[in-house]
Amino acid sequence: MRLRNWLLFLLMIFLWGSNWSVMKRGLDFIPPITFVLLRFLFSTLALSPFLFLFRRGLPRDKDTLSKLLLLCLINALGIAASNVGLVFEESGMGAVLTYTQPLFVFCLAVLFLKEEVKTLRLLGLVIGFMGVTVLFLREYSSLTALSYPDLMMFLGAFTWAVTTVYYKKFLSHVNPTLANILLLGVGVLPLAALSLTREAFTFQWTGTNLGIVLYSSLAASAIGSTIWLILLKEEDAVTLSASSLIVPIIALLFGWQLLGENIEVESLIGSSLVLMGVYLVNRT
Repeated sequence: MRLRNWLLFLLMIFLWGSNWSVMKRGLDFIPPITFVLLRFLFSTLALSPFLFLFRRGLPRDKDTLSKLLLLCLINALGIAASNVGLVFEESGMGAVLTYTQPLFVFCLAVLFLKEEVKTLRLLGLVIGFMGVTVLFLREYSSLTALSYPDLMMFLGAFTWAVTTVYYKKFLSHVNPTLANILLLGVGVLPLAALSLTREAFTFQWTGTNLGIVLYSSLAASAIGSTIWLILLKEEDAVTLSASSLIVPIIALLFGWQLLGENIEVESLIGSSLVLMGVYLVNRT
């Protein structure tokens, strides 16, 4: 990545990493689907002025619009699944499970984007994923311990990988800011239906909860997700996804500092492997 993209990337991983603790705290008081709905709603409102600024770049052909609609639905349901799983997980472990995404991206990118399987990149991805596995096994002694929340987190990771490769293949010509506005705005509709039918759109409306929703909306969804699409438009999908493995490390640190979650020796080993993997993936 060039310097400008590295700076954007560092801002994104900080916003996303810190957001896991914020989400975990918010989910103690706000139902998961309603929480995602509020995130999408506030983010759309915050980004709406850009619709006027970039109005000439709005897609108008039916093919692009139909592809965007499908992407919006997959994205909304995937994030909802992750939040449902996070209700029962620690914030750091939720991030670890979600960031199995680069492995799915690698497989899908090789199949659908025809990205080259470079030895050093593959080695970096394997080492980084080993680090994620170590972080995961600090909590569970074996994969037989997988539960419904874990499966929901994995489903969220897989759908994120699908949206990543789908956007890169079919929609990278769309302005990233506009694409994110549409992803969030259109995603409000199915989330509103799910929230009303499954959770009756109930939550405790306090100043603290409002602050949590606003941070998660503006920092993670509005700014973070827009940066993600900008980088995805310009960078290699596998390299970008593998580099994002740093996010669980930041989430573990924030979970330890803000929520009192434990950091053990396995966490340090796993984090070291992740960083080594990210270095190898980005090495030229």
